[in-house]
Amino acid sequence: MNGAAAIIVAAGSSRRMGFDKLLAPLAGKPVLQHSIETFARCEPFTHIIVVCPGERFDALDLPKTTKTTIERIDGGADRHDSVAAGLTLIPQDTAYVAVHDGARPLVSPQQITRVLTAAHKHRAAASARPVTETLKRANTANMVTESVCRENLWMMETPQIFQTDLLKEAYRAVLSRGKRVTDEVSAMDLIGHPTQLVPNPTPNRKITNPQDRRL
Repeated sequence: MNGAAAIIVAAGSSRRMGFDKLLAPLAGKPVLQHSIETFARCEPFTHIIVVCPGERFDALDLPKTTKTTIERIDGGADRHDSVAAGLTLIPQDTAYVAVHDGARPLVSPQQITRVLTAAHKHRAAASARPVTETLKRANTANMVTESVCRENLWMMETPQIFQTDLLKEAYRAVLSRGKRVTDEVSAMDLIGHPTQLVPNPTPNRKITNPQDRRL
């Protein structure tokens, strides 16, 4: 087995934005296109699966490369359904699979490489950043009930990269148990496999609200 593939998850409806955030212009091109082009520039990645509606995919001006195959597949009702759909297009001889949120357009080739290197060593790795803010827990009325120690707490990012067979095993567990997971590290937790966190020194913000794109 050799090479690496990327699943870029972009099937959401952008309800909180009120418009298609993944096609919104950002530095002269659609938000989603930034992530696709970044993975296409990373040497180990020979296959990119974009999980999104056909009309969203058709609106992109994708890079023409000889080394990278870019395909599309429809997503599912939840994120884990979309990732599971993407896994069906991974070539059989692919050694590692990256899963990345299409709404994180600032991912860098350097961080992708760092996470992939960690995955080679640990079989499972993810981009993340340590929590630096003061944390509080509140009740349903938004009244503070206690402070939360931030030591050893991390905010998860993408890409999250795994040995292909391991990720497929984790997703078989997700689907057979009817679990709803919001990232692949949670799927790893289901099968008891630890994930190495790779600190990200550069911004990798997820666009959720209109002000995120302006920032």
